[in-house]
Amino acid sequence: MTTSTQPRPTLSALTIKPVAARIGAEIADIKLSGDLSDETIAAINASLLQHKVIFFRDQDQLTDIEQERFSKRLGNLVPHPTEHVRNGTTSILELDSSRGGRADAWHTDVTFVDAYPKISILRGVTIPEVGGDTVWSNTVAAYDSLPPALKATAEQLWATHSNAYDYAAQRPHASEADRRHYEEVFASTVYETDHPVVRVHPETGERSLILGSFVQRFVGYSKSDSEQLYALLQSHVLRIENTVRWRWRANDVAIWDNRATQHYAVNDYGDSARVVRRTTLDGDVPVSVDGRHSVTRKKLVRDAIARAA
Repeated sequence: MTTSTQPRPTLSALTIKPVAARIGAEIADIKLSGDLSDETIAAINASLLQHKVIFFRDQDQLTDIEQERFSKRLGNLVPHPTEHVRNGTTSILELDSSRGGRADAWHTDVTFVDAYPKISILRGVTIPEVGGDTVWSNTVAAYDSLPPALKATAEQLWATHSNAYDYAAQRPHASEADRRHYEEVFASTVYETDHPVVRVHPETGERSLILGSFVQRFVGYSKSDSEQLYALLQSHVLRIENTVRWRWRANDVAIWDNRATQHYAVNDYGDSARVVRRTTLDGDVPVSVDGRHSVTRKKLVRDAIARAA
């Protein structure tokens, strides 16, 4: 997004209704498109930075191509590093519940790479009559809630994130289709990246926690110690007071700051169809409180792993 000629964001130009006290707001009376004014785009971005996740109802005018056009106004589109692009577009990722698209673990999108996406934009296409909500948590509020001594500890910690994990242990009730999708698509290329547990937000200067289900261990800690440390820190992310829950309708759009949130797609709708389509925007490499940058340590295509074995 070009910023050199943009006017100052005017949030009063938007109809904003907070959904929860610490995270989440609904923006009404606007149709998202690539033709919105620079002032409106700047106001949407400012609202996103303030509320961490923002919601728009009744966006039936959005096709895949129009979703991409709008997304480009907020940043540079980036495809998922392992998933195959669908529907003939360059960067739409379709998450279909019948093909393994059930993200029912707390996570921040794609933290197994260094410059993971800064923003995710999700559009509801087919929504179950009952269930299928998504919950987001404010990881800035989670950091702020830590006791001072635990803050100091977290600021020194680094964690290794990977998309290669014990899928069966993490999702013991997953279907065979989900398991196959994980092995053949999601983990087709294996990444390992070291991130600081506390990053400094490049736009707001706020400090947030980088945790979630892609964390494998803390650097320099045993597996047992890592699990206990993770559970302690993640418990602050999962405090109900830091979360917002959205009940989807078809043609809803949710936009979240992926640098300041975790989310969880509630898997409570059985065999009902749930299809959502996501675009993501290119992010920056996280910086720790002492100025160090995240580093990707490993990138292996699964075919190469098999040959090495």
